[in-house]
Amino acid sequence: MIEWNADQKALREGLARWTEALSAGHLDRDAEGLFPAEGWKLISESGILALPFDERYGGLGQDLPTTMYVLEGLGEGCRDGGLNFSVTTTMCSVGVPLDRFGTAWQKETYLPRICSGEVIGAHAITESEGGSDALRMRTRARRDGDSWVLNGSKTFVSNGPVADLLMIYAATHPDGGPLGVTAFLVERDTPGLDVGRPMSKMGLRSSPLSEVFLDECRVPANRVVGRVGGGFLVLDHVMKREVLFSFIVNAGEMRHRLDRCIAYAKSRQQFGRPIGSYQSIANKIVDMKIRLETARKWLYDTGEKVAGGAAATVDIAVAKLLTSESNLSSALDAVQIFGGGGYLTESGLEKEVRNAVAGPIYSGTNEIQYNRIASMLGL
Repeated sequence: MIEWNADQKALREGLARWTEALSAGHLDRDAEGLFPAEGWKLISESGILALPFDERYGGLGQDLPTTMYVLEGLGEGCRDGGLNFSVTTTMCSVGVPLDRFGTAWQKETYLPRICSGEVIGAHAITESEGGSDALRMRTRARRDGDSWVLNGSKTFVSNGPVADLLMIYAATHPDGGPLGVTAFLVERDTPGLDVGRPMSKMGLRSSPLSEVFLDECRVPANRVVGRVGGGFLVLDHVMKREVLFSFIVNAGEMRHRLDRCIAYAKSRQQFGRPIGSYQSIANKIVDMKIRLETARKWLYDTGEKVAGGAAATVDIAVAKLLTSESNLSSALDAVQIFGGGGYLTESGLEKEVRNAVAGPIYSGTNEIQYNRIASMLGL
């Protein structure tokens, strides 16, 4: 495991002073499905959105493992899982691809606004019929002079209802397979772009989700990110970091949950003894500890490999599988440890279960991750 230096620890400790305010009212927002506008202002002031980006554009210039380390602190300290998810979505959907593939003009124009939190980002890749099969994409883009014209629709767009900038993936060569998709940076007020109403969902309710519709949506050619036909290269780069950023936040949430369960197991008395003295409870807590540390090791080891440019396809898939399933098991165990109290909404634990259910679905379903690992094993 990485030994964090004083500067890295200071970055994480500096975030801690914001987390109480970020958590305030999280149960009410979850119940009402409200995006925390005031919380986003605090996120912007905290500087967390600027972590991985170049200082020339207002970023903090931190490497991948350091960014993950601070994001883990966000998960540990902030109880608004939806807000946490919107943070990593903004960083990964628009900031990360611009940082790696953007032109000088694109970076100068948009990255400072990502770093400052002035704009919220979203990426639109999934379609209702294609699902995880992105090659079945029906959204099309045709060249027309100095513009591209986009037609089609996307679904399950995280941050969609509040996004100012969307990274939209469209087929530019319908028969081109993986080389036939292009990434476009589209501003919210672009004519022909229509964002649907927020979709009601099971968890992560303070991170809004919607459909996006494109009807002769004209996008200037200088909004292509990367090269024409290189959309899957962009997406691959983005998805590696989306997994690492989103699920290290989950690891932080698991840490907080574990500490809470330990404290409760020591203080809660049944039959004259703390419930933690009963093996059935103690074993659950030990399992939570093992899952947490195993997930953290996979995530940080994978982060170091990705940062070093090493092949990490299997590592990313394993880290995603392991952390998402561990987080869900941990959340269910916490409810059981707290018993009836854990089942009540006021505990916040049932909300964590609902949030955790999403982990095996987003960023590529766990079934897809199993298939990817099997393929890499030659099966």
